[in-house]
Amino acid sequence: MTEPDALENTDTPDTDAAHAAAWELVGAAQGGDTHAFGLLYDRYVDMVFRYVLFRVGDRELAEDVTSETFLRALRRITSVSYQGRDVGAWFVTIARNLVLDHVKSSRFRLEITTSEIRDSERTEAGPEQQVMSKVTREALLVCVQQLGEDQRECIVLRFLQGLSVAETAHIMNRNEGAVKALQHRAVRRLAQLLPSEIR
Repeated sequence: MTEPDALENTDTPDTDAAHAAAWELVGAAQGGDTHAFGLLYDRYVDMVFRYVLFRVGDRELAEDVTSETFLRALRRITSVSYQGRDVGAWFVTIARNLVLDHVKSSRFRLEITTSEIRDSERTEAGPEQQVMSKVTREALLVCVQQLGEDQRECIVLRFLQGLSVAETAHIMNRNEGAVKALQHRAVRRLAQLLPSEIR
């Protein structure tokens, strides 16, 4: 298993350009451009849906929460301002709050439905690689389920959603050092939990 420092996301000029383009869309949407908000929706809906599905484990509920996330975002679009991170972190923060509200209101137990997560993924590799990837992914998802809630959320945000440490810290209401420590512990725990043949 790779140590967390090696897994660290690094911003590239392409990433910076994509973030800047997304914030330009936010600016246009704040000015009343509904097409710009539609482009933001297209860009981030899959990220939000995957995050919610991983947290709630129910495709229909995940679709509802994802829709509500973008409805709330549309209502609050004028309140968001650039904070040095991808606007996707703002959408995921709204989704996270909705998931937490759902958990509190229904005492819903968070579970991961691995088959539904697999349904949302597409691979283009050869048959051998597909089999190995599937076995590894299934084993990893089983191990992720065994992590504590904070560690599980950190892993989901950092590696399944691809958010930076700063974005993850913002969403989880922690500082970056705390997220790095949490990620480090989670990755070490996953390394212990994974069967030796796929480490």
